[in-house]
Amino acid sequence: MKKFYLIMLFFIFKNAAASAQVAVVTAKFDNAGVKQFTTEIERQTAYKFFYDPIQMDSLRVTFTANALPVDSVLKTVFKNTSYNFAIDGKRVFLTKGKIIITQLAKSYGAAGFKQPAQSANISTLNNSMTDGGKTVVATTANKTYDIGLKTNEFKTGNAVLAGYLRDVKSGEAIVGASIYVPELKAGVASDQFGYYSFTLPRGMHTLVIKGIGMKDARRQIALYSDGKLDIDLQEQVTTLKEVKISSERVANVRSTELGVNRLDISSIKQVPTAFGESDVLRVVLTLPGVQSVGEATTGFNVRGGAADQNLILLNDMTIYNPSHFFGFFSAFDPDIVKDIELYKSSIPEKYGGRLSSVLDVTDREGNKKKFEGSAGIGLITSRINLEGPIDSGRTSFIFGARTTYANWLLSTLPRDYRNSRVSFYDVSFNLSHKIDAKNDLYLTSYLSHDNFKLNSDTAYGYNNKNIALKWKHNYNNKLYSVLTTGYDRYDYNVKSDVNPVNAYNLNFNINQSNFKADFTYYPNPKHTVGFGLSSIYYKLNPGSNQPLGSASLLTPDVVPPEQALESALYLGDKYDITPNFTINAGVRYSLYNFLGPYTVNNYAPNLPKETVNLLNSTTYGSGKVINTYHGPEVRLSARYAFGDNFSVKAGYNTLRQYIHLLSNTTAISPTDVYQLSDPNIKPQFGQQLSLGLYKNLENNTIETSVEVYYKKLTDYLDYKSGAVLVLNHHIETDVLPTQGKAYGVEFFVKKTAGKLNGWLSYTYSRTFLRQDDPSLGTLINGGAYYPANFDKPHAVNFTGNYRFKHRYSMSLNATYSTGRPITLPISRFYYDGGQRILYSDRNQYRIPDYFRTDLSFNIDGNHKVHQRFHNSWSFGVYNLTGRKNAYSTYFLQENGVVNAYKLSIFANPIPFINFNIKF
Repeated sequence: MKKFYLIMLFFIFKNAAASAQVAVVTAKFDNAGVKQFTTEIERQTAYKFFYDPIQMDSLRVTFTANALPVDSVLKTVFKNTSYNFAIDGKRVFLTKGKIIITQLAKSYGAAGFKQPAQSANISTLNNSMTDGGKTVVATTANKTYDIGLKTNEFKTGNAVLAGYLRDVKSGEAIVGASIYVPELKAGVASDQFGYYSFTLPRGMHTLVIKGIGMKDARRQIALYSDGKLDIDLQEQVTTLKEVKISSERVANVRSTELGVNRLDISSIKQVPTAFGESDVLRVVLTLPGVQSVGEATTGFNVRGGAADQNLILLNDMTIYNPSHFFGFFSAFDPDIVKDIELYKSSIPEKYGGRLSSVLDVTDREGNKKKFEGSAGIGLITSRINLEGPIDSGRTSFIFGARTTYANWLLSTLPRDYRNSRVSFYDVSFNLSHKIDAKNDLYLTSYLSHDNFKLNSDTAYGYNNKNIALKWKHNYNNKLYSVLTTGYDRYDYNVKSDVNPVNAYNLNFNINQSNFKADFTYYPNPKHTVGFGLSSIYYKLNPGSNQPLGSASLLTPDVVPPEQALESALYLGDKYDITPNFTINAGVRYSLYNFLGPYTVNNYAPNLPKETVNLLNSTTYGSGKVINTYHGPEVRLSARYAFGDNFSVKAGYNTLRQYIHLLSNTTAISPTDVYQLSDPNIKPQFGQQLSLGLYKNLENNTIETSVEVYYKKLTDYLDYKSGAVLVLNHHIETDVLPTQGKAYGVEFFVKKTAGKLNGWLSYTYSRTFLRQDDPSLGTLINGGAYYPANFDKPHAVNFTGNYRFKHRYSMSLNATYSTGRPITLPISRFYYDGGQRILYSDRNQYRIPDYFRTDLSFNIDGNHKVHQRFHNSWSFGVYNLTGRKNAYSTYFLQENGVVNAYKLSIFANPIPFINFNIKF
């Protein structure tokens, strides 16, 4: 019996020894991949490895094992990395960034699964480090954040750091913030999604982050390899010593952009406007180089350009009529707007289709962390907005709505206007959804409606309808794309049923479907490359006049619709040649196709396009390419910095515009007509050369700049005397292509800190047009240059804010400009048995100069953090001095005498008061 036990013990120890021999590994690995590494261990042992090859493809092993157990080999190889392993019997599970637990908790049962304590046979590693697949969220300055695959020492070379800047309170993206490394004197800025990408040498770095309205922040990082770092910033609490309205005090000096102005909503809300409601476009009019032809219009002119030469975007949606209530209010709800960017010179390559400027308005995404809202009530308008998370922070929404109840105000006007009626509303709804770490979706929509009549039975109505869907995809830290598709519509109608026999309904609409793909690539620290494509399909109905009601005998009149396709490819590169010298070069190639079905009028060659010279017409079928225009557009700018507070910039760009605004008023009107380029109407072409000097003073708290520019315009449309623009079946006979030039100088001073802050601008600007080709039609002013309708040589704007205490502040806005040009009747004469009026040369005279001062006071509620509601009051006076500024002039023949009159919109001081609440 003893012999039996001895034999059994012998075999047990023999098998144990054999097992121990199998469980050790002797091998030398030199930059081995995961497959080579695991296959060798499986060959020498009874262990079987399980892992995701894609997840583990970046693993590289350099290690020598001399009779080491499997768990010792894995612990040594995976030490200080994001890779983990778990052993369950003879099975080994490899993971990246996650831990596999191979035992159920003892408490597992009907109540469900509870996380077990780590058991002895589960091998896990320290996962405090990260790599490119996992994002570190940096919330404090008193910590060093490890980025990438941590090694014993930093390797040589560069690595890419990328991530998002967000508001710690709401989770919203912070746009236009700077991330700066002082020791390298290098920095980048976050884009419209709060995203940044920065190529840095591997090693220890200090990041300095500055954002609009946010506290300056610092983050310490140890950069081992490519990785992601999201940075949460706190909102800046206004103090008596400093009020910040710029993202970085040296940004105006260090950037390569000329003629670019950026404002956040906090700065916009400090500027007093009519009826007390913050107005984006009214604030834009205080910037240098931006003017308006009249008080009751939100159309604006930039550096001598016409109102239709501005591309107005709301979340990448095109807004054709950005006004409400006769132009008293802009279309943008101030409670949900985040910021605006106005490009007057250095227009990025991705934008096209307009000659003068791009106004890019961006709404907030909505609070991703908690539900909140705000509301406001004034004398003639009310508004509300709601926002909050939907899916635990992955999805957020924001909703805003405004309406008016202004009829009581119209009843106080003179008797001629007491029967007038006006109403408007607008609604905005935006969604943002984070699919995963690399993909985000954004849905934006906008709807507005205006309806009014002026002491008559003729009713006017116009509408904006816009929707856009964006998909942002991060391919890696260096490359991401944004795909956008959308639909935009603008329409108006004019109705009259005062006489049922002649009752009519006049309609116009423009529809555009668009798609674009924008890519941003950061190949190395010196280059930022943007490229992409875009396409817009236009469908335009120039006008239809239909009978209104069964009793109407009106003959229907419909101008045939127009279709066109505008496409473009672009490529641009921002190249930092040295820390002080940077160039930004790009090209955009646009292609425009005018499409059928359409009937084109053919005129005799080398003669003016007039009905008497009409030869015949040609009809084209549906989808037929009737006419094509195309050509390159150049974008070029450069900056040389003489230190941190002084730089010189220069720029040149060319642009093409294929859509034209036809208006019989100088200001934008809801009854304006748009016209597409066709065989008889050429697209507009513009060139601009600009030069700027930028200097900061007093520790960068005072920004100053001087910019000069010169522009040339080709084929800008002006009108023949007596032109008919509505329901014109041959509009080319009433318009004239002109050549133009514009030049000017802009001075700008902005104080960004202290109790008193604000800006002062002065602009000298001239715009002249000329039509000197008899073969094109009647010469204007004998073929000499004449001022454009919007030529206003001098403009001065001052916007100042003074904060007495945390809760009390005062704002002052003063503006002066030269009166715009007009054409006057200068004498009467008799011809062919009738009296005739002789007019001066076109735009030879001017209306009186414009001057206005506005004053407002703001009272915030207490600043207690833990309270449900926060309220504020704003009150003041618009047109404080009561100056009767002339909006236009008109002439009446009374008792045989022609008398001239001035029309003033706001001829008296207008007090306002608003109550706002936030919850």
